[in-house]
Amino acid sequence: MKVLFIASVYRHLTAFHIPYIQYFQNRGCKVYAAGTGEEDKKNLEKINVTCIDIPFSRSPLNLQNIAAYKQLQQLFVKERFELVHVHTPVAALLTRAAFRKSNYGKMVYTAHGFHFFSGAPKQNWLIYYPAEKLAAKWTDHLITINEEDFKNAQSLLPRDKISFVHGVGVEFAENDFSQQEKHQLRVQLGLADDAITIAYVAELNDNKNHQFLLNNWRKIKESTPQFELLIIGTGDKERQLKEYVIDEQLAGVHFLGYRRDVPKLLKITDIVALLSHREGLPKSIMEAMAAEIPCVVTNTRGLRDLVKSNENGFVVNHGADAELIAAFYALREKRQRDKMGQCAKLLVDPFLLNNVIEEYAAIYDQLIEQVKE
Repeated sequence: MKVLFIASVYRHLTAFHIPYIQYFQNRGCKVYAAGTGEEDKKNLEKINVTCIDIPFSRSPLNLQNIAAYKQLQQLFVKERFELVHVHTPVAALLTRAAFRKSNYGKMVYTAHGFHFFSGAPKQNWLIYYPAEKLAAKWTDHLITINEEDFKNAQSLLPRDKISFVHGVGVEFAENDFSQQEKHQLRVQLGLADDAITIAYVAELNDNKNHQFLLNNWRKIKESTPQFELLIIGTGDKERQLKEYVIDEQLAGVHFLGYRRDVPKLLKITDIVALLSHREGLPKSIMEAMAAEIPCVVTNTRGLRDLVKSNENGFVVNHGADAELIAAFYALREKRQRDKMGQCAKLLVDPFLLNNVIEEYAAIYDQLIEQVKE
């Protein structure tokens, strides 16, 4: 049996879907992947995934996507896949359109966060909702990962063609990082022994909304001088954010860039922040919960699915400066952080990898049985 995973970039597959690729491999299936990005392509090939380069562009209006669509059409004429599992909006639209005339195999799409949602710009509803409504006709099964998307999906497809799953799955962090290693990492990052570290793991762009925290950082830092902010990631707003920190002379802000040792950084993290305007179901927050770290997030779809105010962290309204400052101030004491961290570990149980794989397996098995029929 042949299974194809597709995303705009291979990095999406290596970051989130390796366990599901291996699920099929362990059952003797031949697994293919389509996307872009040389480094992550090599990582997929190392685990015996056959990669097919498709020149997707994240911008839906980029002419490059015409070439991507034509290549997909050719691919589906040449190869017969029992199952195609597509991710990311542009790749999902193009793939389903190219696959629509196929008379073999099943098409499943995981929506990692519809671009239309409560509070989204009106143009998002005018553009993305009709596009999803059209593409739904070519979708055998639609998977959603947060409550709001699950409700919205029911206007796109019949209920028996929609599933709600708990994200992509996370695992509890291993306790293999000694106190000495933690101390050394803190020294490398220029953190004092009594520092209370806040990690912000996200691409540096407008949606991830780092500016909201930086706008309030001076007061947050004044309230608790031990706070230190680790901004982990890169993006098109990196230069602007760095210039803001310099111009405002903000102390205790560390730009770490792209890191492959985030699990280790979480070992020295006391609080995780994510203040996005739009999310699906962010893995960074699930990883924080699994590591027993309280979180401060915005009242955003996906984030409020994970964080419950006064239980495993705080949910603050967008632009509510006083709420944001108060949330961090409430976490200045270790006893409070530990209490909320323990709660986070309990709340993360449905999102653990073994549980989520079972949810996906039930969907996969149902679709494959339909192919056999």
